[in-house]
Amino acid sequence: MTRKSHPIDSSRRQFMQTASALSVLGSATPLALNLAGIGAAAAQTAEDYRALVCVFLFGGNDQTNTVVPFDPSEFNAYTAARPTIALTSAQLTSLGAVAAQGGRSFAVPNELAPLATLYGSGKLAVVANVGPLIVPTTKAQYQSASVPLPPKLFSHNDQQSVWQSSGAEGATSGWGGRIADLIASGNANQTFSAVSVAGAAVYLSGRTVLQYQVGSNGPVAISGLSGTLFGSASATQVLQQLITAARPGMFEDEYDRVTARSIAANTALTNALASAPALTTAFPAGNSLADQLKMVARTISARQALGAKRQVFFVSLGGFDTHDFQLRDQPGLHTTLAAALEAFYNATVELGVANLVTTFTASDFGRTLTSNGDGSDHGWGSHHFVLGGAVKGGTIYGSFPSIALGTAEDVGSGRLLPSSSVDQYAATLAKWFGVSDTNLATVVPNIANFSARDLGFMG
Repeated sequence: MTRKSHPIDSSRRQFMQTASALSVLGSATPLALNLAGIGAAAAQTAEDYRALVCVFLFGGNDQTNTVVPFDPSEFNAYTAARPTIALTSAQLTSLGAVAAQGGRSFAVPNELAPLATLYGSGKLAVVANVGPLIVPTTKAQYQSASVPLPPKLFSHNDQQSVWQSSGAEGATSGWGGRIADLIASGNANQTFSAVSVAGAAVYLSGRTVLQYQVGSNGPVAISGLSGTLFGSASATQVLQQLITAARPGMFEDEYDRVTARSIAANTALTNALASAPALTTAFPAGNSLADQLKMVARTISARQALGAKRQVFFVSLGGFDTHDFQLRDQPGLHTTLAAALEAFYNATVELGVANLVTTFTASDFGRTLTSNGDGSDHGWGSHHFVLGGAVKGGTIYGSFPSIALGTAEDVGSGRLLPSSSVDQYAATLAKWFGVSDTNLATVVPNIANFSARDLGFMG
């Protein structure tokens, strides 16, 4: 059994690992992970803080009904390709012509109109046809399996893991957690370097950093340790001593150390949230994603009390596996997504950190261009949104695919061969966050296989 270390042990090991990794780069390489080095990346801002927020859309969002080509000829091709699940022009909100895509016009469903507004104000960008790749891959190479391919394509569990970690199901660390490994030593309390409001996620698992899980309403206290126990404050103290005392057995001792760490984190976050200013931004009620993002905003509001300089967050929304009833179900999911993202961005404006927080979407995979009659099936590449004051928004990055079957991008039934890899997408975000070029391969191990390490959507 692997024995987790005390925070001071983790800090020492973190420093030694970082120093060792950088020593091979030569004396001219600065210690990129100290706050002076990382802070240089944020020099244009008054506050040395940055946060990445991953919004994972579980199930595989149908990208073709999320960002739709809107020129008459392409829109007609879109309608012809999926006659039973295509949206009508009246159901779409135009994004206008996009110079970076050859002047082609695009639209989003009306349910995503709040995102169209953010796009128009330059705060949101679309990154087209992103998906897992190990090396740049052509259709011929895919068909002949002449290059390494991501493991178990089109499988939910595996592709969720590949997106979050670069490895199939069973991976033990994710690229969000590996980013946290690099920056945790700059946070006064390393516990809050990687925070999930959506349960355990391999995305936030580091090699040294442990993800901290919190509920939508705040930290979850251990029963019996808040207030009084059986009407007695002393009983509460005795219970805490019993469940955190050192034990002779390795398993018992480790369990008690984890419990003690949980109690300390609960206390620290509870106190920090209590001292933080109350948010006045309205978040939509009955929206589970908005509830999660509100908790992220509250945690960010307490960043100074927590001693946090860099934080990575994870939230999620499920239900995107639309094999059936796509026209019934996807609009509601899009409504939930757009309302939550809009409220969260407004909260970052209220907190004065809009330029310091970048939110991005991810999903298992995209879906087929063809319809199975009432929905679409598992695909590969997909389109994603990136939101924040530092985003170079109002445009579409990458190569937006043709709406047609049998193209060089179609590996079967309109499944998109990604034109940009998850590693490139992640590396672009990581570089903005402060990760040095020399450490990108630590975060996303396949990045060395791609000539472009920056897709250009971050300022």
